[in-house]
Amino acid sequence: MKIGLFIPCFIDLLYPEAGTATLELLKKSGHEVHYPHEQTCCGQPMANTGCEKDVRRLARKFLKLFRDYDCVVSPSASCVVMVKEQYPAYLAGEPGFDHLTSNIYEICEFIHDLGPSMQTDASFPYRVGIHHSCHVHRMLHLGSPSELRMKGVSKIHNLLAGVRDIEIVHLSREDECCGFGGTFSVNEPELSVFMGNDRIRDHLAAGAEYITGADYSCLMHMEAIIKREQYPVKVIHVAEILNAASK
Repeated sequence: MKIGLFIPCFIDLLYPEAGTATLELLKKSGHEVHYPHEQTCCGQPMANTGCEKDVRRLARKFLKLFRDYDCVVSPSASCVVMVKEQYPAYLAGEPGFDHLTSNIYEICEFIHDLGPSMQTDASFPYRVGIHHSCHVHRMLHLGSPSELRMKGVSKIHNLLAGVRDIEIVHLSREDECCGFGGTFSVNEPELSVFMGNDRIRDHLAAGAEYITGADYSCLMHMEAIIKREQYPVKVIHVAEILNAASK
């Protein structure tokens, strides 16, 4: 497939290693990968604060850049949800828009559902806790939310289970919100930090050495708390673990 790689602005600026891991995973899968250099923010922060003119401009630019690819892949679940769920208010009926929204994937979703199974002799010899973000579970359906009271399913867990020597720890609350929520963390900082601390402590109680997930915005929020409180745990994007394991 001819894939358009979308790297969200904050990953490009703050966590480029996650973007590089995503690129390398896609190339190892044998696909033709393109990175449009004109890409920028998907507009999610503007949408959350009511700046509709800015969102419309960014959405049109996104569609122009990515509509001709077989599919679009990104290492950010929340940005993928932005395109699938909020862009219709601005772009419904535009040429190529239905194709775009039907063929944009978060990297774990893409590998799990469309990519080849990953076989590796390498390892990630650490205890890892999975942060199932709200967008991952409840919007992209990469797992089964606990409130549905059904058998637990996690595509991220399935992918990581194929990595040799990794130990995936079990949390007491598998899909609790970390409290980031984009502008929520700005408008309600005390509550946001309280929720983040609660999420981190669940991972620590389970013995995690790393917290991983498919939304680096959540990991960024928890990393800030981890550094301030000097908690003995690190954060890492799922793509980085899968890429390390495939070398």
